[in-house]
Amino acid sequence: MRATWTEALDHRLRRLRSEGRDWEEIARALGRSRAAIIERARRIGATARPCAPDPDSAQPEVREPLPAGHPDTWGALIKGTPLDGLPYPLPFFDR
Repeated sequence: MRATWTEALDHRLRRLRSEGRDWEEIARALGRSRAAIIERARRIGATARPCAPDPDSAQPEVREPLPAGHPDTWGALIKGTPLDGLPYPLPFFDR
């Protein structure tokens, strides 16, 4: 016999998945097989689990922007071009 899916079950499946629950937990909570839960989630678009934020990347390192012609940025811009090795056209920095 085929399992009947209701709006309430679909809503509960979506909610549990959005809370980050895995397929085993959802299957136990809804009283269905893991395969049935995964297939239903695929059909209703509830397959993605929310990504946990990486605690190390919460606050990226912030630095002041480098001025035009800085050797680090100028060198990166001209590397592999005919200007490679030439100094910035205006004499702001000396290496």
